[in-house]
Amino acid sequence: MNIQIHSVRFNADKKLIDFVHQKLDKLTQYGEDIVNAEVYLRLDKDQERENKISEIKLDLSGKPLFAKRQSKTFEEATDNAIDALKKQITKHKQKKRGI
Repeated sequence: MNIQIHSVRFNADKKLIDFVHQKLDKLTQYGEDIVNAEVYLRLDKDQERENKISEIKLDLSGKPLFAKRQSKTFEEATDNAIDALKKQITKHKQKKRGI
């Protein structure tokens, strides 16, 4: 799987990038046909508590999947987005099998 990580309005440290890679690598357990993953980590303009946004786009063979979550930390936002993608991958596999 090819993974691209973009940080918008800040510089992501190695620890955060490694965290995102680790979480995305675990997605291969749910769908082996994941070709690309594109991650955008954004800081919202508002200086509110939940101003960290994680957007993840997966390219599966045949269909792109997308999840966007906002939270207090990038790790939490990424975790929530990954959870949403797991559900989408499961639904995609069920539709593919005709269940």
